[in-house]
Amino acid sequence: MATHLITGSGSGIGEAVAQRLHERGDELWLVARDAGRAKELAARFPGAHTLVADLANPDRLSWALSHQTLPDRLDSLLHIAGVSDLGKVGELTTKTWNRTLAVNLVTPAELTRLVLPQLRLSRGHVVFLNSGAGLNARGEWGAYAASKHGLKALADSLRDEEHTNGVRVTSVYPGRVATPMQADVQRQEGKEYTPQKWIDPSSVATSVLFALDLPRDAEVHDLSVRPGHSGS
Repeated sequence: MATHLITGSGSGIGEAVAQRLHERGDELWLVARDAGRAKELAARFPGAHTLVADLANPDRLSWALSHQTLPDRLDSLLHIAGVSDLGKVGELTTKTWNRTLAVNLVTPAELTRLVLPQLRLSRGHVVFLNSGAGLNARGEWGAYAASKHGLKALADSLRDEEHTNGVRVTSVYPGRVATPMQADVQRQEGKEYTPQKWIDPSSVATSVLFALDLPRDAEVHDLSVRPGHSGS
């Protein structure tokens, strides 16, 4: 039974990944923003452990986790939580920049640092749920894309540093996925949300599990997942 620490398991891709791992009997440690959310996740995934931490406040992450029990070993750390606030560079405030970078980049770096000993012990796997915006930036996506470009750099650096310790590192770059975040993005873009147009979260979960389950003689570094053609 493998042990996984997951952020963003409350909805969308994170929920789909957690569900797949839960169904096969793996041990889950799920990060929740508050006690109420932790209770919801515990009910949603019976037997799972929960950790309460505000991902928007990476400076307090070490303190928060030091007051809770952490797993002794980790087979994977799955960074799936994220935020996306759109806006032109000339209009974005520092509040938006700081929140986006905190949740999407600084917290993944800090959380990785805090549990790296457990990952090294198990020769574990770190998965960063990135985005197509982490490879190409467009207008009004400046803050989000910058955070995801930074996340790619974090993953690449970590991979180079931890290769000799047996820690694998994968970045997954989905296109638009039918999630609550995408619904909010469509609202910000002034468009109607049509989930059938986008990737199903379970398809991205399949790609994540593919990387996790690959035999130890190989490692997926970067995996792009784009919307297919349904034929409808």
